[in-house]
Amino acid sequence: MNNIYTNQINEIVSEVKKAVIGKDAIIIKVLLAILCKGHILIEDIPGVGKTTLALAFSKALSLEHNRMQFTPDVLPSDITGFSVYNKSTNTFEFRKGTAFCNLFLADEINRTSSKTQSALLELMEEKNITVDGNTYKLPEPYTVIATQNPIGSAGTHNLPDSQLDRFMIKLSMGYPDFEGEVAILKAKFNSFPLENVHEVANVRIISELQDYISNIYIDDRVYEYIVQLSGATRNHPMIKLGISPRGTLALMQISKGIAVAMGRDYVIPDDVTYICHDVFSHRIMLSSKAKLSDITAENVISDIIKNTPAPRISGK
Repeated sequence: MNNIYTNQINEIVSEVKKAVIGKDAIIIKVLLAILCKGHILIEDIPGVGKTTLALAFSKALSLEHNRMQFTPDVLPSDITGFSVYNKSTNTFEFRKGTAFCNLFLADEINRTSSKTQSALLELMEEKNITVDGNTYKLPEPYTVIATQNPIGSAGTHNLPDSQLDRFMIKLSMGYPDFEGEVAILKAKFNSFPLENVHEVANVRIISELQDYISNIYIDDRVYEYIVQLSGATRNHPMIKLGISPRGTLALMQISKGIAVAMGRDYVIPDDVTYICHDVFSHRIMLSSKAKLSDITAENVISDIIKNTPAPRISGK
């Protein structure tokens, strides 16, 4: 295998780590989702570095980025754009919204109304925006990194299932460990950590990585294993709504990214199970019985992985 792609991934991760301390696994997963043309949902309490993570990626990848703080008064047109009448030309002119960039940070997405949340559906799926019957193409590459406060926090609204399904992975930053939090204090003492992040990639490199990852080899037995995992969610007694075909595709795509990050040009079952929780957890709807029994989505997914035999794949 040509290790140049693995080396490029490692270089980007090392750069982002300058601003986001002690969260190496999260950094790798976010990068791989970007390189697999997916979107990322990060759910956590305020102040653990979600926004810093997104800004660090925009700098390291040299991507044009916009950030929007989603509050109850944000309108769909603030995101998509709107048409304005120009008296001098007697025509309507389109004014772009904040979503027109390479990396769109939707901060606290579940604090705004469902109508505004739905404005993201078309741009996340088709990477287009339609306003007044006209369709506008978003720049490539295009990624949405959305953050949300834990469900039940003051002023939050649940995201619709159709929108959750459009996020390739859902992650949680969590509190830093003791050593990590000490390192954060030291890093903040003399400088702002984001100032230390430098450009190590650009649109061309990202495009090359995306093309390479999309063509990674998957054995038929691994294809079948991925479908078996998805199928098991549709028949599990603790799950009311299982994984959609879009979720199955997401698991396949990011498993390819895991393989490249590990220095391989083929996918093995361990790549699939490593990222399975992050792809599935926000997509399944638990049954009433599961909720009454305090069974979590993570519990159910672990049970499915345990009871779905993985094929033996040692190489191509």
